[in-house]
Amino acid sequence: MTSVDENRSGGPGPAAGEWAADGAAGGWSAGDGGQAGGYPSADYPAAGYHYAEPDRLTRWVNRFQARAPRWLAPVAALGCVAGAVGFTLVTDPTRSAPDAAPSCFLKLITGLDCPGCGGTRAFWYLLNGDLPAAARHHLLFVFAVPFLIYLYVAWAGRQFFGWRLPQLEITPRAIGIFLAAWGAFSVLRNLPWAPFDAFYV
Repeated sequence: MTSVDENRSGGPGPAAGEWAADGAAGGWSAGDGGQAGGYPSADYPAAGYHYAEPDRLTRWVNRFQARAPRWLAPVAALGCVAGAVGFTLVTDPTRSAPDAAPSCFLKLITGLDCPGCGGTRAFWYLLNGDLPAAARHHLLFVFAVPFLIYLYVAWAGRQFFGWRLPQLEITPRAIGIFLAAWGAFSVLRNLPWAPFDAFYV
């Protein structure tokens, strides 16, 4: 850990009083380890400034990330998706009882569809090639799936093979529009009138 009075090479740095005096006069020089104009440099941080020591977990994660091969993250993500696919196919949520675990707490208490209700069933119908039924159970999920697949393929292709596929630019504005559409869909699907009641699951 580098103290205030030591630079990164281990040599002594100016004392706090020297920082103030030299800085006020605008007299930082290369010999003082500073910059012209009275601003401290990276080698001589301002008096009282300290770098936070990373905790043990952060250090372990950083070491693991530095040593892990590039293909590990895409394979791990693919393994998680494969687990979700296997669970959905085995349990078949389209034949489960309404209160079967795992179930939606909001649905059990209020009878209303939450923003995610029907997503697992929509996933099951997509896996079985029934796009209309999937869209009826969760239209926004079906809309998002192609974008999620492309994002994964572009990322994994770069990690594995160095592909340079065009990257989707997901701006805060786009995220806001999608979340607003998801919120509106969550409200409209709970209305008891046609055609909105067709999306109630």
